[in-house]
Amino acid sequence: MRRLLISCVVVFPLVGLMAGPAWAEVKTREKTHVSLGGMLGKMFNMFGGKAAKEGVVATTAVKGNRKSTMNDATGTIIDLSEEKIYTLDLKKKTYEVMTFEELRQKMREAREKAQKDAEAQQGKEEKAQKTEPQKELEVDFNVKETGQKKQLAGYDAREVIITITVREKGKTLEDSGGIVMTVDEWLGPQIAALKELTDFDIKYWKALQGSETMGLSAEQLAAVMAMYPMMKPAMERMQKEAPKLQGTPLASTTTVEGVKSKEAAAQQSSSETPKSVGGLGGLIARKMAKKDDSATGNRATVFTAEHELQEIQTSVTADDVGIPAGFKQK
Repeated sequence: MRRLLISCVVVFPLVGLMAGPAWAEVKTREKTHVSLGGMLGKMFNMFGGKAAKEGVVATTAVKGNRKSTMNDATGTIIDLSEEKIYTLDLKKKTYEVMTFEELRQKMREAREKAQKDAEAQQGKEEKAQKTEPQKELEVDFNVKETGQKKQLAGYDAREVIITITVREKGKTLEDSGGIVMTVDEWLGPQIAALKELTDFDIKYWKALQGSETMGLSAEQLAAVMAMYPMMKPAMERMQKEAPKLQGTPLASTTTVEGVKSKEAAAQQSSSETPKSVGGLGGLIARKMAKKDDSATGNRATVFTAEHELQEIQTSVTADDVGIPAGFKQK
């Protein structure tokens, strides 16, 4: 299930500016599907089962300092007062408990392991490049209103496409290589009830002293960030600009692509592995050099995340955010 996979993940704050009174409770039904590119994607699909292929429909409820997320097989309950996370196996009727501090430690270990794995794969030449002065990055941000409209979860929504490009300062994306993040988002009216979900997530992120992303587990996110360090400024820019968008995101598709530099693309076209490519695009080029289904031309998909809000309710019972009767702790 998505929420447990991402109990330590960071979701982009794409809720925008939502006015109105604070709601004491809210309940939603959402569908999420995440796909990773390259070898990470193949492993994810291999071990992720049906959820990795088709996505997951989950019900999320917030009441007071508790938030639960449930699907037909698993569930998660986050308690901000206790600083605990309850993981439920709905089929076996059991649950496990993890403290926020234990989760923080797992996140730190995942990042450190992913960084070590990435460095081991880079080779001596790439390690040497790390000692060189880091190139200054430039981030391009573009928002386009397409004019397209449709209904989602009973609300009228309009389509907005956000494009964020990270490249070396003073060079084009094609010359230096880089990262392109595209967010195809459907914005509805401001929905005050959803502010409770947003407020809870912000409190949770602050309690963990970290940030989250779009349906990826801590291990997956750490691995992606280690392989594509330019994702960080793209995510930071998205977090900065998102609140300026008027409306509530009812559906979104986020795609992150790695772009090879011109030199790496030339070497690739001549069937040579770009071992000697330097600069910001070098690492990405080497990761993209191996052929995979996610690569097109000089670009390769890092990951794609789809999310749709299907239903919103404003009535939540204590049972909606509690451990079901008859469940035993493992």
